[in-house]
Amino acid sequence: MDFEDKLTEEQIDEYRDAFKFFDKDGNGHITTRELGAIMRSLGQNPTENELQDMVNEVDYDGNGVVDFHEFVNMMINQNNNTLDQNELLEAFRTFDGDDKGYIFSNEIRYVLRHMGENIPEHDINDILKDASHGRKRKITFEEFVKMVKPEI
Repeated sequence: MDFEDKLTEEQIDEYRDAFKFFDKDGNGHITTRELGAIMRSLGQNPTENELQDMVNEVDYDGNGVVDFHEFVNMMINQNNNTLDQNELLEAFRTFDGDDKGYIFSNEIRYVLRHMGENIPEHDINDILKDASHGRKRKITFEEFVKMVKPEI
């Protein structure tokens, strides 16, 4: 993925500065450990497994370290995931109008039935199966995320 057409010069410069700061020996590569420090400095808090997964996803040459091009592509992906989380939180808050921190499975069923897309009843049941366990149940934001987007 070429990032030049997706980012402004200013964004690229910010990523370059962050990359150079954590590339302590100046060899043009950062390790998984250095990557964790970068992510935390940019407001992210990935686990060691998530860091390794990020490296594996972008380590196109398979050398176990991240060069600048790989780093920028990884940061674009990470920012997209953060945006997805924010969008999901906004959707959850729409359901959670009284701001109690939970919603009921029957509320989700109602919205899925009436949101304009013709979602078959068996698909709605599949979506709600794990969250509701077959009964009216309170669903937290974390459960909502797993239900709507299980790969997060």
